[in-house]
Amino acid sequence: MPPKQREIVVVDYDAGNLRSVQRALEAMGQHVRVTPDPREVHRAEALVLPGVGSAQDCMRKLEERDLIAPLREYAASGKPFLGVCVGLQLLYDGSEEGGGVECLGILHGTVRRFPAEAGLKVPQIGWNSITLRREHPLLDGVPDRTYFYFVHSYYADPADAETIVATAEYGLDFAAIVAQDNVVATQFHPEKSADLGLRLYANFGRIAAGNDVYAYSRD
Repeated sequence: MPPKQREIVVVDYDAGNLRSVQRALEAMGQHVRVTPDPREVHRAEALVLPGVGSAQDCMRKLEERDLIAPLREYAASGKPFLGVCVGLQLLYDGSEEGGGVECLGILHGTVRRFPAEAGLKVPQIGWNSITLRREHPLLDGVPDRTYFYFVHSYYADPADAETIVATAEYGLDFAAIVAQDNVVATQFHPEKSADLGLRLYANFGRIAAGNDVYAYSRD
């Protein structure tokens, strides 16, 4: 018997790419609830934190909606958690953006701006390939060197390099996908990345459906 499908909660905090994430998940047959309600975050069985724009603005919006503590508690619950784009950056201790902003502190590390001396346009906008560093269920059926769509001026610099699942190169190698226990996040936009981007959302749905408490071992 196939595992029971679980509802995926997409956190609504006026994040910009909210509806495109919702549509992508629904296109993959997922049951989605979009909500700004902290109580729904507490009750969620699987959760997606999207994000577009500045970390400072996004953290302000999360605070205004009383979502910071529920997100931290949810991440600690062991249930599946997916961050997308700025939703990845918000997971870290802080960002250099805007002179420095405290973020959720779910993962340890700092979000840094791409260096101007690299001679590349910032933000990075467009398709870039990823290099797989280790296996993860989110990447089932996704080959090494797959191209995904990026839009960002900042990148995560994790304190623990073992949390890096895949990297991309833009003047320097940076974390394109990170994962620690039940938390996984992509710097790129799967919902803008054609069929293999949608595959990631389908894989997240399978993770959510097949595990009461999901934790991926790095060993």
